Amino acid sequence: MQGQGRRVAITGLGVVAPCGLGKEAYWQGLLGPGLDGVGRSVEIADWDSTPYYDSPKDARRADLAEQYAIAAAAEALDQSGELSADPRRIGTIFGTGVGGIHTLEEQIAVRLDKGERRVSPFLVPMMMANAPGAAVSMRHGLRGPNETICTACAAGTHALTYAARLIAWGLADAVVSGGTEHAATPTSLASFGNMTALSSVGTSRPFDAERDGFVMGEGAAVLVLEEWELAVSRGATILGEVLGGGSNADAHHITAPSPGGVGAIDCMRLALDDAGLTPGDIKQINAHGTSTPLNDAAESAAVTEVFGAGAVPVVSTKGVTGHALGAAGALEAAAVLLSFEHRQIPPTANTKVLGDDIAIDLVMGEPRDWEPGPTLSNNFGFGGHNGSIILAPAG
Repeated sequence: MQGQGRRVAITGLGVVAPCGLGKEAYWQGLLGPGLDGVGRSVEIADWDSTPYYDSPKDARRADLAEQYAIAAAAEALDQSGELSADPRRIGTIFGTGVGGIHTLEEQIAVRLDKGERRVSPFLVPMMMANAPGAAVSMRHGLRGPNETICTACAAGTHALTYAARLIAWGLADAVVSGGTEHAATPTSLASFGNMTALSSVGTSRPFDAERDGFVMGEGAAVLVLEEWELAVSRGATILGEVLGGGSNADAHHITAPSPGGVGAIDCMRLALDDAGLTPGDIKQINAHGTSTPLNDAAESAAVTEVFGAGAVPVVSTKGVTGHALGAAGALEAAAVLLSFEHRQIPPTANTKVLGDDIAIDLVMGEPRDWEPGPTLSNNFGFGGHNGSIILAPAG
């Protein structure tokens, strides 16, 4: 983060997603076919918590939002290797939209059907939005700042940006950070459907002329962030660097983006200023791109205002992953890091013809080869929360 203090290296990455468990499977999933006619949501099939818990009983006492975070953190920390920082200066910063809503909905049904005495005493620690980060902290003995950010669909990006700033400002030497979500309950899907946010045909088509809403996703992604010199001194492999980030509010509407993407424009410019970059320095944009008519039009207008029409390659990965709410920003940061590694920008799945209101260079059809460079990732959440983060290849 230029001008903000110490450099922030990324040394570990872990992913749990419907399109692939583990970062390499996730990358292959991003290159594969999109979610076409799958319905209102896509979930991780045949999830097995056995490798991550001592017993089935321990796993049953953790909502899947926590289990996904535990699994992604294990992969990220394994890749990063043993951290040399004092555990008191290793933080745990997570983002989520709703926390353990599955457990909450299930236990409400138990109370209504069987009475209060049958409600699980583990309901509260399982439903808490901060449970995933708390569990990762306890599992790995991380005793630094342990906080959870809950800003709807911007939460994952906000968590990573805040985690990087803790290191840049000298308040932590390393942070395990990301986002997790498991939110597709019958009631939540009914609500999203009734507000017409979900695709009526079960297909996410970001920026397409026929886009009509998102498909709910789930999963987790975790990055290990470290102070640059500490990472170098212990011989860690550096995957990338956090250059900067931006956060602001639309102050407009509880669900709709501000017309013309005014808040998003300011947010991207804040991120550029924080990174000490100009619009011309950005070589890829990972868009929020939810496939809703209003969001995609506003984001396209914002990107065009800041960078110019068709000036930067843009991708939305939600045609493959679905929209994982508070985990979206972390999953998309993971996609950016893998894009650096594989020197390709994955295609925007299911999108065939850009809408008349879209004026961006959207990567469609096939992956696009590229020379990796600074990449901006956007996420915008209900409540008017905006988040942008800029990542760059190592060095």
